[in-house]
Amino acid sequence: MLLPLLICAVCLCWITYVLFGYPLLLRFLARRERPIQKAFEPRTVSIVLAVHNGSRWIRRKIQNLLDLDYPSGLVEIIVVSDGSTDPTADLAREFTDPRIRVIEIPHSGKSAALNRGIAEATGEILFFVDVRQQIDLSSLRNLVADFGDPAVGAASGELFIRAGATTEEANTGLYWKYEKFIRRNLSALDSVPGVTGCIYAMRRDLAVAMPPEILLDDVFLPMNAFLRGYRVILDETAKAWDEPSTLNSEFYRKVRTQAGVVQVVRQLPALLTPRNRMLGHFLSHKIGRLTIPWALLLLAVTTPFLPPQWRFIIAAIQIIGYGLALIGAVAPEGTILKRVASPLTTAVILFGAAMWGMSVLFRDPQSLWKR
Repeated sequence: MLLPLLICAVCLCWITYVLFGYPLLLRFLARRERPIQKAFEPRTVSIVLAVHNGSRWIRRKIQNLLDLDYPSGLVEIIVVSDGSTDPTADLAREFTDPRIRVIEIPHSGKSAALNRGIAEATGEILFFVDVRQQIDLSSLRNLVADFGDPAVGAASGELFIRAGATTEEANTGLYWKYEKFIRRNLSALDSVPGVTGCIYAMRRDLAVAMPPEILLDDVFLPMNAFLRGYRVILDETAKAWDEPSTLNSEFYRKVRTQAGVVQVVRQLPALLTPRNRMLGHFLSHKIGRLTIPWALLLLAVTTPFLPPQWRFIIAAIQIIGYGLALIGAVAPEGTILKRVASPLTTAVILFGAAMWGMSVLFRDPQSLWKR
């Protein structure tokens, strides 16, 4: 009876720590902030946009990039069409600005497309963007100023999710605010363990070729720079905006994200050693997220073997929690039940996505990409 009780206690404590205790501890630790010394100095910049079937957004995106508040003679825009079967490349070529280069490659995945773009880049700074999000016009200038501090190797902008029309869209936006809170405080301490994929910059000489199967360029590239002694910071003055996503699309994004973390740890095992000066934070944040669904599963499996009084309490907590999650999934939009229960629905689905992300160990990583 003591072993099941101990297992349940450890699981409950770990789940509580990762979700609530660690963010509070991080906020306390981040009071010892390590500010960076921003100093804008005009540098050559290569903007790299890897895109697959982005015809819906490509015109608006390129115009957004051309309008950035940055010396035009120092910027080149490299559009890499990753085997697009729609008019993405043709629409990009409609722009006659000599700063734009359009490259077409067979469909090989985002990392392979970015590798090609990096190989073609001539700028001192690489600025990585995605096709869908709109970028604040001062963002590039603000990110380049971060590299006035020689300790900074990569700098991430901040993604803002516009208000959603449905409860589930609002909940995914709420989750993103929670994630940004953690990133903001990690950046204040030293470094974030990844950047925002649709808006980040790094020094060209720190960019390495990625294995083509890598799902998270925005973790693999900055973590390579981090392991070389540089800081990876979040700059809140560099902003991008995106539309809210449904819970279904957020599920697949989370599957890919968590699978990508598994890949990066396998490729960069030093992240789990003292070479990682943020090791405790990496374990609490990135690895902790991966382990929560397994802790929940272990908790459920162990519950029947608890002493009767504890069995009732722990079982009741799980039944109520999963019951509310189910209610949140089926309750009509706009009802009190939906508003109260749907955050649990979102949490359970995202935990499930984290568990499913482990499938990257025995399947083709590129199959985890969903439009």
